[in-house]
Amino acid sequence: MTAQVIKTEEYIVEKEPYYVSVSNEVALFDSAYQNQIPVLLKGPTGSGKTRFMEYMAWKLKRPLITVSCHDDLTASDLVGRYLVRGGETEWVDGPLTRAVKAGGICYLDEIVEARKDTTVVIHPLADDRRIITIEKRGEVLKASPQFILAISYNPGYQSVLKELKQSTRQRFLAIEFTYPKPDIEKEIVVHESGVNDETAKKLVSLGEKTRHLKDRGLIEGASTRLLIHAGKLITFGIEPRKACEVAVAEPLTDDHEMISALSEIISSLF
Repeated sequence: MTAQVIKTEEYIVEKEPYYVSVSNEVALFDSAYQNQIPVLLKGPTGSGKTRFMEYMAWKLKRPLITVSCHDDLTASDLVGRYLVRGGETEWVDGPLTRAVKAGGICYLDEIVEARKDTTVVIHPLADDRRIITIEKRGEVLKASPQFILAISYNPGYQSVLKELKQSTRQRFLAIEFTYPKPDIEKEIVVHESGVNDETAKKLVSLGEKTRHLKDRGLIEGASTRLLIHAGKLITFGIEPRKACEVAVAEPLTDDHEMISALSEIISSLF
């Protein structure tokens, strides 16, 4: 039986990610990290939560292990399991265990999508105990001061069946993410897509108009990410209206009437 060797190099964010702070989220996360308080990021999709985590990992010089949660994600997926490789039984640490051992940041994206048994593993790491129990190996690991647990979810998408429980929420400091103010969002779109200021201004205006349609036909408005996608297509030579239709309108909805309404908005801008 062999033991897994933890290599942290692949989880290090070496180059500074482009990130524009929209409020005091950097100072808040840094304070939480220094005080060993786990962090909950909540906000709409495409509002910069994942990029923010990459930026903070770079700033704090800690390895970042990200897990995109889904319906089939179990506690064993996070902690680890025995696997047979080459005729030998080998224990393979899960991402949460690797982050604890490396003294890194474990980021569980869209935590409510994971199965309910994952909270059994998360809770002891998110309170004063700061431990992870590996039942299959009979081990209890104490997290180092450098470890921090961060989770995220999108309140707008969650139903009653997938609400984050109070027993989980109240273990975390919560930072709310919203879309940037227009001038900041324009700066981001210019930098990330390469479009000029005037085109970026129109894309941001499009984003704002779609967000006003939330709960009036749209579940969510256009994220900054979608605006960047449209900008990249425009930079590549795609006609602006077509770029906005395929990168913004079509991803937002399948309702033909709503797509027509969004197309009218796009035509008025471009």
